[in-house]
Amino acid sequence: MPEPLLIERAGAVLHLRMNRPQVHNAFDPALIAALTGALDAAATDTGLRAVVLCGLGPSFSAGADLQWMRDMAQASETANREDALQLARLMRTLDTLPKPTIAKVHGPAFGGGVGLVACCDIAIGTPQARFGLTEVRLGLLPAVISPYVVDAIGARQARRWFTTGESFDADTALQLGLLHRVVPADALDAAVDAQLALLGRAAPAATAAAKALIRAAGDDLDADARDRSNAALIARLRVSAEGQEGLGAFLEKRTPAWADPDIDGGTGPGGQA
Repeated sequence: MPEPLLIERAGAVLHLRMNRPQVHNAFDPALIAALTGALDAAATDTGLRAVVLCGLGPSFSAGADLQWMRDMAQASETANREDALQLARLMRTLDTLPKPTIAKVHGPAFGGGVGLVACCDIAIGTPQARFGLTEVRLGLLPAVISPYVVDAIGARQARRWFTTGESFDADTALQLGLLHRVVPADALDAAVDAQLALLGRAAPAATAAAKALIRAAGDDLDADARDRSNAALIARLRVSAEGQEGLGAFLEKRTPAWADPDIDGGTGPGGQA
């Protein structure tokens, strides 16, 4: 059996390519475990600046594998709970990864595939991409991915798409905020590389802190506690080595030491998804 996930390092960029094209990159335990393991390793890789997630074949990801769903339908509620927790761990790991992430969505994404897109910091798609949260048609719900999808598109929109189960196109995904850009298929690689180039000029520690700051904005803190937390954060960054280098480079009109001119990432030997 081929590996469910192809992992390729191109300089400071990690490319994760879901490799189950025969089932439209649907999730099964092996793919979930491979993705989670790769992201866990990426989190502690000090030389890594960005992660690009894509799928091989015609689709980005069709969500849950049908055979897996059949098997779990025969399992106990306890077994199903433990199984769902593995998917929940994958989504949380991707969402909280201290590296910027880009979803490269060249084709359809349904169910859990939408969750992956929502968990990435930047999502770029093509007109061939379609989306759907169709779980209600099976008597189910997008429960595990719901925090991330609601965060991406808002509660008002989620009410519609969660309850009707209808699919929507890339332009609608752009309007909803699920995608940040829609580009022609032959421009997808260049669009992703342009984002990687911008990330290469951003300070790595500040980038990780920015992601944590945005997550903390949703915490249930009073105004004074939030002000203290944010003041402590910026003070810590100002006196850090990275902060000192960034300010010094700006004042001296030079490029900061962390800038990586080669972070465009490329498409690698695997080519475009």
